[in-house]
Amino acid sequence: MQNYFQSIKLFFKRFLIVLFVYQICRFLFYFFNRNAFESISAKGFLGGIHFDLSAIAYINLIFAILHLLPGNFKYKPNYQKGLKIAFYVVNLIFIFTNFVDFEYYKFTGRRSTFGMITASGMENEIGGLILSFLMEFWYIPLVAVVLGFAFWKAIPNLKTSIATSSSKLQLIKQSGLFLFLLAFVFLLGRGGFQKKPLRIVDAVNYGSINQSAIVLNTPFCILKTIGKKETLESPKFYTESELNALFNPITETKPSGNPTNKNVVILILESFGRENTQRGQTPFLDSLIEKSLFFENGFANGKLSIDAVPSTLSSIPSLMNNSLITSSYAINEVYALPKILKDNGYQTSFFHGAFNGSQNFDQYCKVAGFDAYYGKNEYEGPEAFDGRWGIFDEEFLQFFSDKMTQFKQPFFTTLFTISSHNPYIIPEKHKGKFPKGTTKIHESIAYSDFALKRFFETASKQDWYKNTLFVVVADHTSAEPTEAKFKTNVGKFRIPILFFDPSNPEMAGKNMKNLQQIDVMPSVLDYLNIDTKMISYGKSYQSEKDFVVYYLDNIYHYISGDFYLAFDGKKSLGLYNFKNDELLKTNLIKTEKAKAIEMEGFIKAYIQSFNERLIGNKLTIQ
Repeated sequence: MQNYFQSIKLFFKRFLIVLFVYQICRFLFYFFNRNAFESISAKGFLGGIHFDLSAIAYINLIFAILHLLPGNFKYKPNYQKGLKIAFYVVNLIFIFTNFVDFEYYKFTGRRSTFGMITASGMENEIGGLILSFLMEFWYIPLVAVVLGFAFWKAIPNLKTSIATSSSKLQLIKQSGLFLFLLAFVFLLGRGGFQKKPLRIVDAVNYGSINQSAIVLNTPFCILKTIGKKETLESPKFYTESELNALFNPITETKPSGNPTNKNVVILILESFGRENTQRGQTPFLDSLIEKSLFFENGFANGKLSIDAVPSTLSSIPSLMNNSLITSSYAINEVYALPKILKDNGYQTSFFHGAFNGSQNFDQYCKVAGFDAYYGKNEYEGPEAFDGRWGIFDEEFLQFFSDKMTQFKQPFFTTLFTISSHNPYIIPEKHKGKFPKGTTKIHESIAYSDFALKRFFETASKQDWYKNTLFVVVADHTSAEPTEAKFKTNVGKFRIPILFFDPSNPEMAGKNMKNLQQIDVMPSVLDYLNIDTKMISYGKSYQSEKDFVVYYLDNIYHYISGDFYLAFDGKKSLGLYNFKNDELLKTNLIKTEKAKAIEMEGFIKAYIQSFNERLIGNKLTIQ
């Protein structure tokens, strides 16, 4: 039995070494993302051990078996050598997934899942981007190599005496210990004796709402989502009549006059978070804001570019862990803005200067009903490939303007910019011309703002210009916010949203209404006086409603008027007056009970409606 006890000791020593490495990874994650967190608590780090134990136990269940199986075969040198190498390689692969989020978290605001790491739509860009990331973040692979070497050196070897044959009694005892220890490791993986196994959403129990990423680890998030398609369930909070009384997405426009037949141009700006429009990096956009209907409280409905397109063009929010475009509901029928406008005589098109198929935008364009898609392959003009993503914004926006001149009016078109995306490449001819700012993205934001200026200079000379409504909206906020108010779960979704009509200067002004990307579709239709009936999870800017809903890290975030509510799908976690308390320091959930109950009722109805309609493919009026 002495050798068997040595095997048990060896396995748990190796297990504890892996646990220690996970703590190093957590501290490194915090170090690289410290600007994203205003404050952290020891509770978050300690709570993280619970999730680390779960991930490590599941990953090493097979090694528990290989270490602890009764019998003398496992004491042979070749067996032990192979076991050590396999243990090292498998654990190292999972450990290294944490390194992905040292930088990727800045863009997504959450730990990576299996779906995020394996999402399709980036096949053409991935080679160049990996090379760029390795060059830009050279210190991360360096740290990985050092940690990998130290990990190998720390793994102990088996110390046994010469193996002798085991008696029946010893084999029975070893078998009993084997089953007990295997059950113990499985229990660690499950997270304990609670009713349900440990879930990603349980991270909120160990710290403030926006600290879940500190508590979690990337291997745990991958394991919990591997092989799983996004499958929604109806929470069944309400009966159908109760549900429709609280929230009904069936929206009918009520035109005040005849259709205007104005062209519509929607410009989706990559990473133009609200913070970037307050730093002097965007002089042109700042000047355009002064001539537009600008929403001071504008919000994104997601943290990824791939979330912005269905939100803005289909009025469908991102309320899942997977983006709608890559989910199992991607081909659900929708009555989106291009289809509605096409039914009203518009020619429709979508422009994205990246590789064709990037982020599956071309596929979604077909679902949404666009007539044409223009990507890198369709670009015509001077050589302007940035070497990574696609065509630089300046040249692609000029191509965009030229194409619109060829379109039959009225037309509806959307363009998604790319140059202010990592690795933030500036064209050689413009290097040194733009302010570098304080973070890596700022220079590219200034370049894209310049490209936008050149576009409007060219467009303003065209016949179609004065008969056009321009909508400018960011896809999401940028990485590494520098101001505290942009690090909260409200601030990290603030984006500019504006409506500009060159023929209607009286439209200009700042509006304090809460407006989100999913409000763009009903707002545009209202402005155009188009009579239609549709499913919309947003509301028109002319509506008296004043809500915003978004989702991040398994938490639903709901804004109504001056208040912000965080809801985990079952209970409310926090209520804040975000306009008076920008840093969300005072939780009002106990002092403003009536408001919390009212808001919880709405968000429950909103979630139920969203889930049931996606499940039943009911995003169109039957």
